[in-house]
Amino acid sequence: MAKAVVTVVGKDKPGIIASVAQTLAAHDVNILDVSQTIMSDIFTMSMLVNLANLDETFNGLQDDLNALGQQLHVEIHTQREEIFDAMRRV
Repeated sequence: MAKAVVTVVGKDKPGIIASVAQTLAAHDVNILDVSQTIMSDIFTMSMLVNLANLDETFNGLQDDLNALGQQLHVEIHTQREEIFDAMRRV
């Protein structure tokens, strides 16, 4: 199963989780696990997602999430799980 980690960091406001989840769902990406916290007024979230049914390229998904991040004024980063596996082996 192809997986990725999505991280979101920025000033807290309503709708961040919903917007990210809607964008992922629009690409047929399933959320496997999520962790979020608010430190003072800073929102942080990490998601593990399943890319098995991704409806387009990974780069296309990244572009849409980056555009969403700009719209929400938060930073959204998406990395394939293989990157984390490779870093652990080094």
